[in-house]
Amino acid sequence: MIAVRNLVRTYLMGAIEVHALQGVSFDIQRGEFVAIMGPSGSGKSTLMNLIGCLDTPTAGSYRLDGLPIERLDAVLLAAVRNTKIGFVFQQFHLLARHTALENVALPLAYRGGMSRAERLERAATALERVGLGDRKDHRPHELSGGQQQRVAIARALVTRPALLLADEPTGALDTHTSAELMELLVDLNGSGMTIVLVTHEPDVARHARRLLEIRDGLLMHDSAAIVA
Repeated sequence: MIAVRNLVRTYLMGAIEVHALQGVSFDIQRGEFVAIMGPSGSGKSTLMNLIGCLDTPTAGSYRLDGLPIERLDAVLLAAVRNTKIGFVFQQFHLLARHTALENVALPLAYRGGMSRAERLERAATALERVGLGDRKDHRPHELSGGQQQRVAIARALVTRPALLLADEPTGALDTHTSAELMELLVDLNGSGMTIVLVTHEPDVARHARRLLEIRDGLLMHDSAAIVA
């Protein structure tokens, strides 16, 4: 599903060239649950942005379902993001004036081609999948932090993506709520969803079945033995 070969990303900060990634290579198969770990400035967020088609590499190749991502222009990259990838971030990014149902349905409105009734029906199904079917008419301020993150996950799932990317999804949650959220991700993975998770917390990473450890822009460790 994902094939990364000798991926390089450099940035210019004034006159200084920053090597965020230095020749990273790995494969991720469909149905895997992979955690990417590393200290601040290690390159893990840069790698997540590349996998999520939010950025393009300086050198190297990235294939997602066989598509040569590094060769695509901005329009095609946006199409890949909208059809193949669901995103979950540390901050929930929910619209305050909209209900949970309306927030989840938004990506379908941007995509087009569906009636409002069809969008809301699929959004309701996504909320049921994350255990919030009875909260669909609540607005964000009426939901706990954990519930808001579940809404964000439902929003990521509503387009039926092939890949779910979660960037520090428990960062704004307490320990108990974080554990509940990770159980949800494990359940989603168990149903066949491919998940790539970025975190700096070992207790979160242990729920994944594989760990990629990034340091100084290099892939230092790749283990398939991490099991919750």
